[in-house]
Amino acid sequence: MPDLVLDLPAWLDADQRAVLTALAARNHEAHGDGLLGLVLSGSAGRAYATARSDLDVVVVLTDEAAAGRSTVHSPDLDEAVDAWSELCDVPAFGTEGWWFRWTYAWAPVLLDRTGGELTRAVHRQAVLTPEEADAVLLDHDRLDGWLNFVYRALKNDRDGRALEARLDAAESVAWLLDVVFALAGRVRPYNKYLPWELREHPLDGWPADPLLDLVGRLLDGDPAAVRESFALVRPACAVHDERRGHTRTTATIDGWGPELALFG
Repeated sequence: MPDLVLDLPAWLDADQRAVLTALAARNHEAHGDGLLGLVLSGSAGRAYATARSDLDVVVVLTDEAAAGRSTVHSPDLDEAVDAWSELCDVPAFGTEGWWFRWTYAWAPVLLDRTGGELTRAVHRQAVLTPEEADAVLLDHDRLDGWLNFVYRALKNDRDGRALEARLDAAESVAWLLDVVFALAGRVRPYNKYLPWELREHPLDGWPADPLLDLVGRLLDGDPAAVRESFALVRPACAVHDERRGHTRTTATIDGWGPELALFG
């Protein structure tokens, strides 16, 4: 059947190709036109697999066909099922579905029987609209929360509390990454894929190796790294505000008033 020809990435080996071809045929046999497409996620979908990696595939079905289906796990294949309405839904930050959005980032679409709608829906999951970026940064306090942790880290360092400073600096990392990726209009990757994404899909203004080095030094509690992170985020927020036509992120930072002296 011509519309079951898969667009398989070049890096997959013969065994992986055979598994994926069989999976497509099996789902077509079970669901016919209810099979809308296949998406290859996980390490194999990003040319990042090891000898122990399996294939993570999202089988996209019509809502009717997806009813009663669930994820199937095996040593070689994880076959997750997404109903069409679920794929088209874009969960907000902080909701249960938010965590799964990065599943679709940079994930090859192996089969799209929707005339491109499925491919567009996959891409949409992993990007943030300007309004979503503002929501992450401001409505969900990721920017202000990050400022709180780096401020506490510097206060503890100033007061000779080395362990406490290290803990706060380390805790600031997750918040910092949410801020950095929101400013770039992208969903933050899972930790496993952070180096991969930064190197394979660079963030404008955030070169991979310097940012990864900064993260490592923050995890070590280096107060110089804490101040460096502030020096990088502040102008990035100004650029974001100019692009958005508001001053909300800059105002959040400026709202710390005299306390900002500690960041100098």
